[in-house]
Amino acid sequence: MDTRSRTDAQAVTPPALGGEAAARAAGPFRQAAEMFCKNRAAVLGLALLCIIVAVSLAGPFFLSADPFEIAGAPMTPPLEDGHLLGTDYVGRDILTGIVHGGRATLAVALAATLCNLLIGLSVGALAGYYQGAPNTLLMKITEFFQVLPPLLFAMVLVSLFSPSIGMIAVAIGLVTWPSLARLTRGEFMRIRELEYVTAAQLIGAGHCRVITRVMLPNALPPIIVNATLNVGSAVLYEAGLSFLGLGDPNVMSWGLLIGASRDYIFDAWWAVTLPGLVIFLTSLSICLVGDGLTTALNPKLRKL
Repeated sequence: MDTRSRTDAQAVTPPALGGEAAARAAGPFRQAAEMFCKNRAAVLGLALLCIIVAVSLAGPFFLSADPFEIAGAPMTPPLEDGHLLGTDYVGRDILTGIVHGGRATLAVALAATLCNLLIGLSVGALAGYYQGAPNTLLMKITEFFQVLPPLLFAMVLVSLFSPSIGMIAVAIGLVTWPSLARLTRGEFMRIRELEYVTAAQLIGAGHCRVITRVMLPNALPPIIVNATLNVGSAVLYEAGLSFLGLGDPNVMSWGLLIGASRDYIFDAWWAVTLPGLVIFLTSLSICLVGDGLTTALNPKLRKL
C-alpha cells in the first residue's frame, strides 16, 4: 500500500525545473530583469541615474542656502574659500546651484516626456488602428511637426508665452512627439493583424477596449524604451533653452547656470564646465538605461 502511494505521488509531482526552464517559467518580466542585469553598462547607468536623482531630491534639504544669493567672491576657483566647486561671476556657489537646479531640470524632463507620451500615443494608436482617412490625416499632421526644427520651434513657443517651467515642458513635449507617434503607429499596424486582436473584435469588444486593453499592452516595450530616451533628450532641450536665455529666470536649473556664465567661460571655466558635466552624465546614464531596456524588452534580442 505504501509503495503504491509513493509511486502515485511520484507520478503526480512535476519534475524539478532546471535553471533555464525555471527562468522561462518565471515570466517575461523576470527574464527582462535578468537580461537587464547582465548588461553592465545599463546597470552602471541605472546606478548613476539613481545617484543623480537622489542628490537632486534630497540635496536641497542639506544645502538649504538660496542658490541665487551671493556666497563668496566672484569667480572663486574650486576648493578655495570653502567652495567645493567654486563660484560664478557674481559669487553664487556652483555646488548649491547644481544641487538645487537638478529638481527643476528633471521635473521639466519628466513633464515633457508625459506630454510627449500623451500626444504621441494618442496619435500613433489611432493612426495605426484605423485605416483610410483618419490614418492619412494624422500622419500628415505628424509629418508637418516632424519637419520643423525642434529646438527652433521650442524657442518660438517659449518666446510667444511666458518662459516658465510649465511652458518649457509643454514646448519640449510638443516638438518631440512625432517620433513616438510613428513608432506607436508601426507597432499597432503590426499587432492589428494578429489573431488575438481579431478574436477580441469577434466577441464584441469595442474599439476603445481593443486599443487600450488588447493592443497597447503588447506595444509597450518599444514605447517604454523610446520614452526613456526622450527623458534624456528633454534634459538637453531644457539646458539649451535656458542657455539661450529662454528659461525661467526665477527657478535655478542646470541650463541657467551655464547660460548665466557663458560670457566668462575663459575666466571661470568651472562655472560652465561642471554644470555641463552633470548634464552630460545625466543624459549618458539615461541612454545607457535605454540601451539596456532595448535588449531586455525585445524578445528577439534575448538569449533564452
